[in-house]
Amino acid sequence: MTTQASLKSVARTLLDVLTSLKLTIVCLAALMVLVVACTLAQVSLGTYGAVNQYIRSFLVWAEVPGTGWSVAVFPGGALVGLVLAANLIVAQGRRLELSWRKAGLWIVHAGLILLFAGEFATSAFQVESRLAIEQGQTLNFVERQRGLELAVVDVTDPAHDDVYGVPEALLARGGDVAVPGTPLTLRVKGWYQNAELVNRGPADPPTPATAGVGVGVAVREMPPVTSDDDMNRSAAYVEPVAGGRSYGTWLVSNVLGAPQAFIHEGRTYRLQLRQQRQYLPYAITLKKFSHDVYPGTDIPKNFSSLVHLSNPRRGEERDVLIYMNQPLRYDGKAFYQASFGKGDTLSILQVVDNPGWLIPYIACVLVAAGLVVHFGIALRRSMRRRGAAAQGA
Repeated sequence: MTTQASLKSVARTLLDVLTSLKLTIVCLAALMVLVVACTLAQVSLGTYGAVNQYIRSFLVWAEVPGTGWSVAVFPGGALVGLVLAANLIVAQGRRLELSWRKAGLWIVHAGLILLFAGEFATSAFQVESRLAIEQGQTLNFVERQRGLELAVVDVTDPAHDDVYGVPEALLARGGDVAVPGTPLTLRVKGWYQNAELVNRGPADPPTPATAGVGVGVAVREMPPVTSDDDMNRSAAYVEPVAGGRSYGTWLVSNVLGAPQAFIHEGRTYRLQLRQQRQYLPYAITLKKFSHDVYPGTDIPKNFSSLVHLSNPRRGEERDVLIYMNQPLRYDGKAFYQASFGKGDTLSILQVVDNPGWLIPYIACVLVAAGLVVHFGIALRRSMRRRGAAAQGA
């Protein structure tokens, strides 16, 4: 057999495997296993961690006990979905008859492929944040639920603040980080994704902090949290430097409430480690939060937030009622009622920015339409056969 013939034989074998029904069944079975494993893992990893580990990864990794090494033990949802999408596309092109009689199946396959594409778009582009707002409060920003920033705030002008954010990833990398828009450079001397902050005792080692409240605080590193209800208490030691002058080493943390600031050439800069913010071109005011229960019980019946939306850019001023399963969709974001607090005076809205949110709906409509078309064609053919049989009798 020549080399060319061998290559053709290998290509034909690969094509047979890629278009086989067995591969479809194996992929569907693997997805079932991943869904079950992901559901069980949510107890220890939380929803976000379990979905990332099992559904939105190409490989599922497990640690070898006693070694600290991780090995791939199963294909992840991203890999299985990719193979299944390729299987559907190639099989459709190779085996489905290109005729009106198969139109329903073509539409069903297109819907399934679009469904997988939608999940890839969601995993790649969806951004989740939240808006925690108290009654009477007006906010023009949302905060990322996962992801911190070191805010360097120029508070010199009492009329407004100039905010410069340094992302968590740059702090974790360490080294010197120039703060755009300012003469400052932050020298990152330590980063703790999760830590316990306690008052320093005689037995604690010397602290790197030389300024601010960190001088009297000991930082003890802790394992990162995985539960959805817990939050990492992150901390960092940073040294602001400007014009060849050091302003000391400061401890910053998202659990430190004390304001910390220094003055450089007449301008006052405040340091604050906080959830990463995204500022909006509009503002939302919480007018009223309602927490309804069933009569005579403490069982929640409904949560709702009456908010006022103000967008000067569009000349828009209106009230919106957000309640369960009725989000506010505005400017590419969806605001869902998620939680509450502070004696029913604080409303927490889940904010989802997903440019591909319509894709699953379109995919489901296509699958349903394809099944209806296929059933209609099959019914028509059956009725024709019966009619012909009746005439022949």
